[in-house]
Amino acid sequence: MKYLDLTFTDPAQNLACDEALLTLCETEQIDAALLRVWQPANHFVVLGHSNRLRAEVDVEYCCAAGVPVLRRISGGGTVLQGPGCLNYSLILDSRIFPVASIGVAFDFVLQRHRQLMENLKGAKTRIDGVSDLTAGGRKFSGNSQYRKKNYVLVHGTFLLNFDLSLIEHCLRMPERQPEYRLNRSHKEFVANLQLSAGEVRRGLIEAWNATERFESLPSALIDEISVRRYRRVSWTEKF
Repeated sequence: MKYLDLTFTDPAQNLACDEALLTLCETEQIDAALLRVWQPANHFVVLGHSNRLRAEVDVEYCCAAGVPVLRRISGGGTVLQGPGCLNYSLILDSRIFPVASIGVAFDFVLQRHRQLMENLKGAKTRIDGVSDLTAGGRKFSGNSQYRKKNYVLVHGTFLLNFDLSLIEHCLRMPERQPEYRLNRSHKEFVANLQLSAGEVRRGLIEAWNATERFESLPSALIDEISVRRYRRVSWTEKF
């Protein structure tokens, strides 16, 4: 598997990068699998593809606090990104890996991540809801996916040492909740792993055997997609 450690300062480019890498693999069939890891330096909100902006986000607070709001192409819930998070993106060839459906793909990826976190944290870890990883009933990783004909993007976030109190200010209670949430507030529902980014990054590389450096970055495509989609107010506010 190829490996790319790349974070952009612009949130739109970070989202565009995942889409561009998926498009590159789909159109040029350059690699069977790619792991990207990135770590945001600034806070920003990311809506799932079909989330309703004002139902999920305190728009007025985010505007006043200078927290940008963007929308991704994949499904799942709304998240707050920022320092203390570590993100991964896996692009997998569905003709090679067992990712033929949404549920099978989540199981394939999250079972590996569940075991990794148990090894690193030394605590029982579960897959809860559709695509969450939890410890002690509290969520520390949310995940989503976007599918093309031959390749699948599965990506997500690990909460390491994140300012959880900021989630309460930026995000409203989600319209749809997994049953295990039990209507808990953000502060009561999520938790940090209290692991370093280096530990988790090294664990992901080992878990996926991502030993080859990725050197085919589609820079022009990333720029084009970020302008065409992720920097457009009409895209962010489509729902």
